[in-house]
Amino acid sequence: MDTDAEAGSLDWARAWMCATFTRGLVPEEVFARYGADPDQAQLLGCEAASDLPSGESGDGMVSLLRAGSIGGWAFCVEEDGGIGFGEESLAELSRGTETYSVATTEGIDVFQYWRDGECVEYFEPGMEHSRSEPLGPWWDRVEEALAAHKGEGAGMAPVVALVLDHLGITLDDAALAGPWPSLTLADDDAPAARLGNTYAGYAGEGPVPPGTVLDFGPSSGLS
Repeated sequence: MDTDAEAGSLDWARAWMCATFTRGLVPEEVFARYGADPDQAQLLGCEAASDLPSGESGDGMVSLLRAGSIGGWAFCVEEDGGIGFGEESLAELSRGTETYSVATTEGIDVFQYWRDGECVEYFEPGMEHSRSEPLGPWWDRVEEALAAHKGEGAGMAPVVALVLDHLGITLDDAALAGPWPSLTLADDDAPAARLGNTYAGYAGEGPVPPGTVLDFGPSSGLS
């Protein structure tokens, strides 16, 4: 798969989204590990799924989750939310297996690779200081893929294309438009929703790199 060519057919990965790819799970397991009730899922195409109530609500953010299984890998594409890049969500998703997460939200992009509940590699592209240790091989690959599409407004689509190529599967716009199990999930019901798992709950700066310790003592104003 040519990631340069494929990035153009991944418009779904250009805007606010979070995608996870987990080895060996079925959609029902993926939803359960996200904290959703698999029995609530409906088999819907992209347009029909977009009619489900999601986004900001009086009770907080509600994410639209669409999951499926391709070539031994389960995917979950999330719109209007960031559950799939939370530390606890990824620890649960990767339990007994491995998970890739690519996210782009307002003001932050994140790549993560987890294995059996542990973060193997974490970074925000273009921000070398955000790299987790020990340093992994994906930084150079991601930076090269993004550099090839600089100035095109491609978002994280080149990174998604890179991961798909690595996994040997296709999830382009046409494939994702088809009917897949779909449901909505409120952030408050997800594993990563508890205060302290994201900078967003602390200072509005995105997800906490795994292993970060946040101070919620009296001086933080959040105790």
